[in-house]
Amino acid sequence: MIGYVTLGTNDMARAAKFYDALLGTLGAKRAMDMGTFIAWATGPGQPMLSVTKPFDGKAATVGNGVMVALAVDSRAKVDAVYKKAMELGAKDEGPVGPRGDSFYAGYFRDLDGNKLNVFFMG
Repeated sequence: MIGYVTLGTNDMARAAKFYDALLGTLGAKRAMDMGTFIAWATGPGQPMLSVTKPFDGKAATVGNGVMVALAVDSRAKVDAVYKKAMELGAKDEGPVGPRGDSFYAGYFRDLDGNKLNVFFMG
């Protein structure tokens, strides 16, 4: 159902470097790169995550209560992606660990303050 999620940035080069490295951990590559809009996906027809400078020319701001959740296939991958985010300068918003019986996740903010989590169900 979800085709892509877009996050705002005020520094495309910095955001591109962050997401190239972070999403590369998941096997994602740039699916689109239009200079002011970059989208990553793990393959054709897969949902994408993108970054852009706002179309209206105003500064990108963080949506309070907005979060992008990245699904992975193991707890080890949750650990790896979260660790990579921290290495790249992300801010911790909730360390990796179980939340309930079958949900394992770590929460962080990217370099622009957008909130993400990486999770595994099982």
